[in-house]
Amino acid sequence: MTTNIRKNHPLIKIINNLVIDLPTPVNISIWWNYGSLLGLCLVIQIITGLFLAMHYTADISSAFSSVVHICRDVNYGWLIRNIHANGASIFFICIYVHIARGLYYGSYLNKETWNIGVILLVL
Repeated sequence: MTTNIRKNHPLIKIINNLVIDLPTPVNISIWWNYGSLLGLCLVIQIITGLFLAMHYTADISSAFSSVVHICRDVNYGWLIRNIHANGASIFFICIYVHIARGLYYGSYLNKETWNIGVILLVL
């Protein structure tokens, strides 16, 4: 007798219900992914920002030296710095596409969701 581990194991069952068997509407399109992409970009920005903050010096005489130190001496510091810099641009592109999608599909009609989005944009 074979048992489906996705349905029986308690931890995998939680992941299954949240990711795999998540009910979605029939008319969903690729434009609805930008909210999740915003969350992913924000997490990446926070993580890379923390790594960069460990080595950055905000003093006016040594700020440039600390950036050079990050790029040359820190393991994969150049990569972390580029991910952080380009991640900011990707984050704003995702924000603009997400807002445009909300305007196009009339998401502003649900006032609570729209107000939460505006508050998050201001923050």
